[in-house]
Amino acid sequence: MCADLSPIAEGDPNRSAERSAEHITTSTRHRTETADRFRQWLTDTLGRDRRPEVTEFTSPESNGMSSETVLLTATWIEDGSRVPHRLAVRIEPPSNDHPVFPTYDLAMQYRVMKLVRAETGVPVPEPLWYEPDALVLGGAFFVMVRADGAVPPDVLPYTFGDNWVFDSPPEARRAIQDSAIATLADIHSIRPDRVDLGFLELQQPGASCLERLLGHWKAYHRWVVGDRPSPLLDECFAWLEERLPDDLGPGVLSWGDSRIGNMMFRGNEVVAVFDWEMASVAPPEIDLGWMCYLHLFFQDLATDLGSPGLPDLFRPAEVARTYARCSEHPTGDLTWPIAFAAMRHGAIMRRVTERSIHFGEAEMPDDVDDLIMHRSTLRAMLDGSYWPAIGL
Repeated sequence: MCADLSPIAEGDPNRSAERSAEHITTSTRHRTETADRFRQWLTDTLGRDRRPEVTEFTSPESNGMSSETVLLTATWIEDGSRVPHRLAVRIEPPSNDHPVFPTYDLAMQYRVMKLVRAETGVPVPEPLWYEPDALVLGGAFFVMVRADGAVPPDVLPYTFGDNWVFDSPPEARRAIQDSAIATLADIHSIRPDRVDLGFLELQQPGASCLERLLGHWKAYHRWVVGDRPSPLLDECFAWLEERLPDDLGPGVLSWGDSRIGNMMFRGNEVVAVFDWEMASVAPPEIDLGWMCYLHLFFQDLATDLGSPGLPDLFRPAEVARTYARCSEHPTGDLTWPIAFAAMRHGAIMRRVTERSIHFGEAEMPDDVDDLIMHRSTLRAMLDGSYWPAIGL
């Protein structure tokens, strides 16, 4: 989920609430106790005669601040022999961990993963079990088969250098981009006219899925700010309402957190797609806008701190051309979708920074809008100065 990308090195000029990339609380669960509980649950699920054992119960280094991910190896008896299984567990965060989102619908995510596997060739890890009982691990969870490959890093972001994406030759990075966009086009082949997506329709007023999606994020914004409103975010959401586009495509299965940091690669090709907690029905351009903006966000961070970054990746015009070729459908103007991505990311970043303050890892700034790391970007979008630099 997008919150996974929030840890940034100290020294960013757009922030006043300082945070360290080396110490950010992602979960307060006790690892040994959680492992013991999971081991008992697996025994109850499989049966004692399968004699399950669990090892390597760890969290990945890039484990995020939304749902918690645990990696493990489990063995159990199959056809008379003990067989190892490399698994990942996605767990709802504890309510007292100052969660990034008000609710976490793990059942929806599990259902979406099964749907995408059934309807497309998109490489989604195989989901094995969903457990709704929060008493087992302190939150609902699902278990999936673990994939193998390389994930573009968030800490520090891949635009900062010293990682496999940055160190790849330009043609390899272009292959990464093209594979990511083609995968997105495959996800979008799941449409309401051929698959029942009613479970992903947002319960908001509005005549279109886009209006309902905007309403959903306006409600999230209100939840985040509470009784301490953000003048900047208020202006952003007013801007979005006033400019709601009518040239975007029809609703499709929208991944929601469409970025390469939620993809695993092998040989520059996507081999796994993760993090479906923001899935909904939306025009395809919404995912394209998020994919473009989240790279631009990392790119801006890199250049602000003196790194060249990767300026040739995920340029909006090229993303639109590649997507049109892969999907055989032209895209609408990406200006509004990119602004929508940046502005809802602004609400998320405010919540993420307040979470760091909650855990004593940051200090509350005098100006509430300094809680938003990319506030200067949002201001430039509002006044129009941002768009020429990205070709829009």
